[in-house]
Amino acid sequence: MLDEDGYFGKEIAAGYDDSAADMFRPEAVGPVVDVLAGLAGDGRALELGIGTGRIALPLARRGVPVHGIDLSRAMVDRLRAKEGGADIGVTIGDFATTRVEGEFSVAYLVFNTIMNLTSQDAQVECFRNVARHLGPSGCFVVEVMVPELRKLPPGQNAVPFHIGETKWAFDTYDLATQAMSSHYVTVVDGRAEHWSIPFRYAWPAELDLMARLAGLRLRDRWEDWARTPFTGDSPRHVSVWEKPAG
Repeated sequence: MLDEDGYFGKEIAAGYDDSAADMFRPEAVGPVVDVLAGLAGDGRALELGIGTGRIALPLARRGVPVHGIDLSRAMVDRLRAKEGGADIGVTIGDFATTRVEGEFSVAYLVFNTIMNLTSQDAQVECFRNVARHLGPSGCFVVEVMVPELRKLPPGQNAVPFHIGETKWAFDTYDLATQAMSSHYVTVVDGRAEHWSIPFRYAWPAELDLMARLAGLRLRDRWEDWARTPFTGDSPRHVSVWEKPAG
């Protein structure tokens, strides 16, 4: 059963930073902050799914005022406990629909978080919600994987991404609905524990159409935060959509 924090309750929040330790490394965080700080300029940044502050805290230390939206109080509690976390404004709610006061130069969704919205309608509403928060020439930045359907063997729907002695992880895909789930199996004292979380994958072109419906236009798309050119073999993309000035 899910609690009010959805799939990111106290147990998940307690171990989240450790489970994603590689993403907290300076070489992973630095390029993200460089891009976002450049887009923010002298304005404010809005993080959707702010979580424990992996990006918000270093971005704020760069002098960019950051406000976050997150559904999980448990994750935000972890943010608050960190140095500087109490100084970042956070609104609890669904980032597809929750409104906050003020205007922003940049809004961003990183680390596949757009896929936490498990319907196309919710993803479309997210783009529209962001567009309402952005000022003229403001940008919406999304970092997300490219669906790994080419890795699916014929007749199968699962793609493993971690295999160890006591831990296994794999994604399952429903090609008819674009629903997917990440599954985690851990063996503790000879007993297997299973945890899964649902997602919805979307292709880059589909996200471009969502942006157009919200009045945004594609400005840049790269494979990563170092601005590596995006190609047909890129495993993920960092896309920047801009709100017209006029």
